[in-house]
Amino acid sequence: MGAFAERGVISPKDPTPYLWWLVGRASGIVALALITVAVLLGLTMSTKLLRRPGIGRTLVRLHEHVALVSLGAIAAHGLALLADPWLRPGVRGLIVPFAMSYRPLFTGLGIIAGYLAALLALSFYARRRIGVKRWRKVHRATVLVWVLGVVHTLGAGSDAATQWLRAFTLLPAIPIVYLVVLRMLGDPRRHARREPPPRAAAPHAPQRRPALAQEPTS
Repeated sequence: MGAFAERGVISPKDPTPYLWWLVGRASGIVALALITVAVLLGLTMSTKLLRRPGIGRTLVRLHEHVALVSLGAIAAHGLALLADPWLRPGVRGLIVPFAMSYRPLFTGLGIIAGYLAALLALSFYARRRIGVKRWRKVHRATVLVWVLGVVHTLGAGSDAATQWLRAFTLLPAIPIVYLVVLRMLGDPRRHARREPPPRAAAPHAPQRRPALAQEPTS
């Protein structure tokens, strides 16, 4: 909002000119929140921190729904910016990375994050063709979507200097980094189960006493 006030586009009594800016910022923040939740759910499943019966299927369904809803928020974010009378990015500025005149680096990273989020979310329905193991490896790039989203939010947002937005975007890094490190280290209990038990040494057969030579009889 500060950028609009500096250019004299808005007045304190008339919020209409910056309505689309408010919608764009709100939908972008919602999209980042949903992506953060999706990343936390995915890392929780991959690290197997929750081992209750049936919890895995519940987390998978929740992860899928959150990812799909985040795509809707990303689309709403782009459409609201397209209608913004001050930004005026144009269709090319919204779909081509780094083509927007307003902070092209950070807006371009946001566009890349949106494409990557759509690719990873929709790949869930093609995981059988891709192969489950290969799909899981590719799906780890979801963390990259979150990183790009954070950089985009802090770099392109006109209110990025506010403390609440910085706390909102950066505080989730603590559990996310913890879960990423935990996933990289692996589960020691799982590795312990995979290791075969040591083979017991075969008992030594008792050695036979050599037979004594018979003495000649007289």
